[in-house]
Amino acid sequence: MAIAAPPFAGFSPDAIQFLVDLAANNERTWFQPRKTDYERLLKEPLEAFVAALGERLQARRIPLKADPTRAPFRIYRDVRFSRDKSPYKTNVAASFPWAESPAGTAEDGPHGVGGYFHFSPGEIYVGGGMWHPEKPRLDRFRALIVDDPRRVHAAIEDPEFVAHFGSIDGDRLRRVPNGLPADHPDAELLKLKDVTFGRRISDDDALSPNLPDIVADDLAAGVSVMRLLASLSG
Repeated sequence: MAIAAPPFAGFSPDAIQFLVDLAANNERTWFQPRKTDYERLLKEPLEAFVAALGERLQARRIPLKADPTRAPFRIYRDVRFSRDKSPYKTNVAASFPWAESPAGTAEDGPHGVGGYFHFSPGEIYVGGGMWHPEKPRLDRFRALIVDDPRRVHAAIEDPEFVAHFGSIDGDRLRRVPNGLPADHPDAELLKLKDVTFGRRISDDDALSPNLPDIVADDLAAGVSVMRLLASLSG
């Protein structure tokens, strides 16, 4: 019989301090003797948070998948192609793939549509969208801006979305892509290489057992944009 995960009680100030210390001592000789502290302070609370969030999402029928065994990112950095050989990330994070599709399956992978939670000293936030999407999906997004701008604006100007996140953002090209009108009224949208949104979460909220409810409220507000982006698959 599986042992149920403990309920999420909020992250602790010690969790933030651990990441501060890790940033100053990002090497295996420092981390390995403290791995159990990492698991107690960060890994296990993150998994409990994801499990609690999943319950909220399911209860509210928000089509995002929050799986405590798959959503959290590993603390270990992939340094194979990086000049920075620091072995550990100085944050913990989790992703929640969009789970509403014709096949009824979640769209896993770092370049799909979904929500995101990030926890690091001075930078705790929730957001979503699509980050570094595959070219066909980005091309379809740009085509939709040209062909059906009302549909795009209905999503990104949804009052609940604006109240929580303000606007969509992301890395942009310097110019409108070739083949699209440079003087288009939504030229800034056409320049987007990512389509993301987010908002900061206070330390007090991150340390609170109410964090899953807070993040569920935010992700609910992002549904209009994520549903639009998810519709561009295929």
